[in-house]
Amino acid sequence: MRLTSLLSMAAKAAIPHDYRFGMNRPWTVAARRLNPPGKKRRKVFVEPVANEDWSVFRGDVVEILSGKDKGKQGKVTQVFRHRNWVIIEGLNTHYRYVGRSGDYRGTYISSEAPLLLKDISLIDPTDRKPTETQWRFTEEGERVRVSARTGRIIPKPLFQRKDGIIPQQWKDGPKDTSPEDTLQKTFTPSLKTLEEEVLEKMNIQEDRRARRSYWY
Repeated sequence: MRLTSLLSMAAKAAIPHDYRFGMNRPWTVAARRLNPPGKKRRKVFVEPVANEDWSVFRGDVVEILSGKDKGKQGKVTQVFRHRNWVIIEGLNTHYRYVGRSGDYRGTYISSEAPLLLKDISLIDPTDRKPTETQWRFTEEGERVRVSARTGRIIPKPLFQRKDGIIPQQWKDGPKDTSPEDTLQKTFTPSLKTLEEEVLEKMNIQEDRRARRSYWY
């Protein structure tokens, strides 16, 4: 068995069966504060959705079907599969009053609250309207999302790194190192010391010998 499989099994075993998932990662301090050892919380029933049937990904444009922001469209910024939650940028926000002290009145901060998967719908890029989706296979054997209303393919959003760079759309600049130069081997390993390599490079003949030393 591979080491990665053992590590993944150990990570899964570390989470209790009655663990209540939230918006924080289980190993963070915020998650430990909400799930202290020995505390029993009310069980949350989540409709199971298989990984191969999950149709909403980070970067998708969706429309809210219920709630105070019903009918508004936004971009998915986070996905929580353990709770069937999604976070939409700038929508379904709630405000909290924090920072109040003796000499400071505090301030309001806004944060997006999660929405259930059943309360949103993907947007068909052809007419910008919500639609149900189905997973189908193309003639080349690629599994794609298809709009149930128009039959058009809804492509998956491109992966975006934390710094905002999309690897598929990146273009090398004049100061970027090309892949060929990166893979080129320019170093030859040697057992010589740095001083010996410098002497050999500069064609310096060293006739002096180090004085013999003893460890006792």
